[in-house]
Amino acid sequence: MSYSANTPSLRVAVIGPGGIGSTFAFQLSRAGHDVTVVARGTRLQQLRRDEAIVTTTGERAAVHVADELDTTTAWDLVLVTVLVSDVDALLPRLADSAAHTVMFMFNTFQSLDRLRDAVGAQRAVFGFPAMAAGIEDGRLSSTILRRGIPTPVSDERWAIVFSDAGIRSAMHPDMQSWLRTHAALAVPLMLTGLGAQHSGRGVRRREAMALARALREGLNLVRRLGNSVTPSPIAVLDRPPVPVLAALLWALARFPAFVRTTSVAPKGESAMLIDEMNSAAPQGTPALLAVRPG
Repeated sequence: MSYSANTPSLRVAVIGPGGIGSTFAFQLSRAGHDVTVVARGTRLQQLRRDEAIVTTTGERAAVHVADELDTTTAWDLVLVTVLVSDVDALLPRLADSAAHTVMFMFNTFQSLDRLRDAVGAQRAVFGFPAMAAGIEDGRLSSTILRRGIPTPVSDERWAIVFSDAGIRSAMHPDMQSWLRTHAALAVPLMLTGLGAQHSGRGVRRREAMALARALREGLNLVRRLGNSVTPSPIAVLDRPPVPVLAALLWALARFPAFVRTTSVAPKGESAMLIDEMNSAAPQGTPALLAVRPG
């Protein structure tokens, strides 16, 4: 299958239309693709009422709505944007699906092999969204990053489709390393943002030191597991001593834009990632466990 700016309409199902899934559904629908969103609960009711992804500014992108994935449809893409803790319940239907491609797009430190094995290596694709997005009273608020690191995906075909739809993307050959690096970086950043939001005045020096130790421990674990710290700009964080990293986190916690961006992570995500890293570590992760939210 060849993709370009002239790609014909593709049949796409998005499972998990929270902020990230809704942004992909909105952009892909606007680009002319046939998009179905699979939702549950309040979000399902909102989407059925609107028959569209509606933004906080009133823009609309028409979508079909379902309460479960139709396994008989030969979807060009099924995009899975749920939390990793919810994916196991979906794997049987994904495995039975006639979809050509199943893309998993969420935060995880776990091995990707089980997901690949569940749907078949020839169909499994992995990615991670370079955007900040959320749902406010049923309306989508999102910011797609136009600079810096693009949305990485493990298949160039879909990087082109997403880019053509307005989500700047690029193929990355080693999404296992990318996701593990991101988890190791994201945990201390999320906790810094949450701590600053809670206190209203940033984080204290000793808190910044604990988070810096957790950052260093997470990046060291990535390498111990045989992965590389990637992309290259993140690798520079391996060089400074922990007190310098702590000073950086302490300073970032005093920037309102940083706090807003890092404090919107789903509840419990940082604890979940720490648990995944600790389970993967041969000797455990004491520095990460020391900052794990209770």
